[in-house]
Amino acid sequence: MKLSEFLRIGSLFAQRPRLKASPFSTPHFLTCRPSRRVFSSSSALYRSDDHQLPAMAPKNKFELKTPKGTKDWFGKDMIIREKIFSQLKGVFQKHGGMELDTPVFELKEILSGKYGEDSKLIYDLADQGGEITSLRYDLTVPFARWLAMNKDIQSVKRYHISKVYRRDQPAMNKGRMREFYQCDFDIAGTYDSMIPDAEIIRIVVEVFEGLGWNGNYTIKLNHRKILDGIFEVCGVPEDKIRTISSAVDKLDKLPWADVRKEMTEEKGLPEEVADKIGEWVVLKGKQDLLRKLQRDEKLSANASMKAGMSDLELLFNYLEAFGALDRVSFDLSLARGLDYYTGVIYEVVTEGSAPSATPGSDDTTVKSKKKSKSKDKDDEDRSDDPSVGVGSVAAGGRYDNLVGMFSGKTQIPCVGVSFGIERIFSITKARMQAESEAPQSTVDVFVMSLGSKAGLIKERLEVCSKLWDAGIKAEFLYKVKPKLPPQFKAAESNATPFAIILGDDEVQKGVVRIKELGLPEGHPQKDGELVDMAALVPEVQKRLSRKRELDSIAQQAEGLRVVGGLKNEEVKGSAPVASIETPDAPAEAPVAAVSEEKPAPAEPAEETGTIKIPEKSVCTALMRSEIIDASEIIYT
Repeated sequence: MKLSEFLRIGSLFAQRPRLKASPFSTPHFLTCRPSRRVFSSSSALYRSDDHQLPAMAPKNKFELKTPKGTKDWFGKDMIIREKIFSQLKGVFQKHGGMELDTPVFELKEILSGKYGEDSKLIYDLADQGGEITSLRYDLTVPFARWLAMNKDIQSVKRYHISKVYRRDQPAMNKGRMREFYQCDFDIAGTYDSMIPDAEIIRIVVEVFEGLGWNGNYTIKLNHRKILDGIFEVCGVPEDKIRTISSAVDKLDKLPWADVRKEMTEEKGLPEEVADKIGEWVVLKGKQDLLRKLQRDEKLSANASMKAGMSDLELLFNYLEAFGALDRVSFDLSLARGLDYYTGVIYEVVTEGSAPSATPGSDDTTVKSKKKSKSKDKDDEDRSDDPSVGVGSVAAGGRYDNLVGMFSGKTQIPCVGVSFGIERIFSITKARMQAESEAPQSTVDVFVMSLGSKAGLIKERLEVCSKLWDAGIKAEFLYKVKPKLPPQFKAAESNATPFAIILGDDEVQKGVVRIKELGLPEGHPQKDGELVDMAALVPEVQKRLSRKRELDSIAQQAEGLRVVGGLKNEEVKGSAPVASIETPDAPAEAPVAAVSEEKPAPAEPAEETGTIKIPEKSVCTALMRSEIIDASEIIYT
C-alpha cells in the first residue's frame, strides 16, 4: 500500500468521534478496491450504521425494462418457439434448402428504395467510422445483395432464420414487435414459369399442417401484373400505381369507403377512377375469378393483364397437382407494399390474423379516447386495440429484378416466402391455452347419420367397429333414427374433436364426411371433407396424431422448469402433468407418468445457465421431440 493511501485511511479514522482510539490489539482487515477507492472493514468495531462511508452508486435512476417492441424469451415460451423453428427447418431441408446467415446491419444504401412507404420503418444506426448503416428490415434484400456479390452462384435454394428490425407500432400480445424473427425460404435461378412458385406455396402448406393448424388458414394470392393491369385499364397514372397499390393493400383492415377516401383525398385520384378500381379489388375466388377476368374485353386486351393471367392459370394447375389448391384464395385486394415484387404475391392469414373491430367502430373509439393522452402514439403498445390484428403470419412473392439492382445487368429471378415467428407463436400459444381450458375429451370420434330416413344404424355400427379395431375411441347415439341436433349435442358434451357423418348418397358412393368440430363460421373446413370409406381409418389416425402433437408441445412446455441455479433455491411447485405423449415414442414404450411428489431442493448448478429438470420423463419427451439436446440436461 502506498504511503498516501495509508495516510488517507488514518484521516478517515480521525473523523470518527465515537472511536476514541484505534484498538490495534483487535484483529481486523482493511481492504481497498483501487477502481472505486471504497474501503470496507471486517472488524465489527467499524460497522456502525451511524458512521457509514458515502455511497458511491450513480445518482441517476432508470426503469429496468426491455425497449418497446422487444421481449425476453424464457421457459415454456422458448420451448414452443424452438418447436416452430424445428418444424420450419425440417420442411426447408426436405425441399433442398441450404442455410445462409448475413450481418444484422447493412449499408444504408443497400436497403434504401426497396420498401416503398415502409422505408420510414428502417432503424438507422449512428455513423461509426464513415459507413452509414441500418438494421436489416427483412431477410430478402440481404439475400439479393449476397447473390449479387457471389456471381458464380446462379441458382440456389436458401433458407435463413434470424432477427429483423422495424420501427413499427408494437402490439406485443399479437406478435407485432420491433425486433422479431423471420424464417425465409427462397428459390433463385431461371426456371420454367410458375414451377418454383408452386413449390413455395406447397412449402407453406407443409409448414402450417405440420404445426397442427389443420387447414385453419388461407393463402391469399394475387399477381402484381394483374393488379397493375387493372390500374392501367381503370385510368391510374403510372406515377401513382405504387401509392394506390399501398392503399388497396389496406382492404383487409379498412372498409372500401375508407380506402376510397384515402385514394381520392390523400393521393389525388379522381373519384370515377377510384370507383372503377372498387369494382374489381373487392373480388375473391379461385379459377372462377380468373375466368371472369379473362372474359372482360378491356382487361384481357391489356398486356400486363395477359401475362399475369397466363401465370396464374399455370400456377393453379401446378397447385392442384401439389394438393395445395384448396388452401388458396385468389384475392384482388392483395397488393403487398414492398416495391421489389414483380409477379405472384401471397400472404397467409388465419382467423386470429384479423382485427376484432374495424377503425371507426364504437369499440375503437373508446380505445382511442383512453390513449389520447400519450405524446408519442407511435410508441404505444396496441395489444388491446381491437382494430389491430396479428396480421399475416407468412408472406412472399416473386422478385425478378431485385438482384439486378445491385449487380447491374445480371438478373437472377427469385421467389420466396417469409414466416413471421412471433405472430405464429402468439396464435399457436393462444390456441394451446384455449384447448387446455376446454373440457378434456374422452372420445376421439362421434359417428353420426344425416338426412337418412332409415337412420343408417347398421352402417354406423360398421364404422364404429372399424374404428374400435384400430384402437380409436368412438361413440354413436343409441337411436335407430336419430336427429342431427342431439347427435351434435352428445359430441359437444364429450368435447369430441371429430365427427364422421354418414348420409344416403355418401354411403352409396362409398365415402364418408370427416368434420372437425368447433371450427368458426367461414372456416374453409367448416363443412368437413369427403373421404373414401377404405381410407377412413388412416385418415382419422393422421388427424388425431396432428392434434396430439400440438397437445404434447403444450404439456412439455408446462412440465419444464428451470430450478436451482446459483441461488440454490427450492423447486417451486407447479401443476402436475399426468403423462406425456410424443409422436415419435413407440406405442409399446410409453413415457412414464410424471411424479406428483414434492421435489427436493435442487443442487446448485455447476455452470451458469444450466437447465435442471426434476422429471426425467419430461426430459425424455423433449429429447424425443428434438427440442433440447441430452448434453443440456441434469436429472434430479
